[in-house]
Amino acid sequence: MDEKLAPRTFGQREEMIFLGKEIHERRDYSEKTAEVIDEEVSKYISGALKTAKKTIEENKEKINKIVTTLIAKETIEKDEFEKLVA
Repeated sequence: MDEKLAPRTFGQREEMIFLGKEIHERRDYSEKTAEVIDEEVSKYISGALKTAKKTIEENKEKINKIVTTLIAKETIEKDEFEKLVA
């Protein structure tokens, strides 16, 4: 996380029992801090999405082999899977 935020914990959770179990969260930080947290979370999500897309694109041929085999057979044993991705 951004240096401005780390290492801190934001928000407190308290369990309150009222008509079942509910979780009540008390916010102990400003709206500006909430925006910074949201921005940081968005960066992590965007980075993860880019990594996932890159991984899929780089392994598209292997993925297609696996998909084709699964469509034909429904299951793949470990040895066969390892041959497909080798």
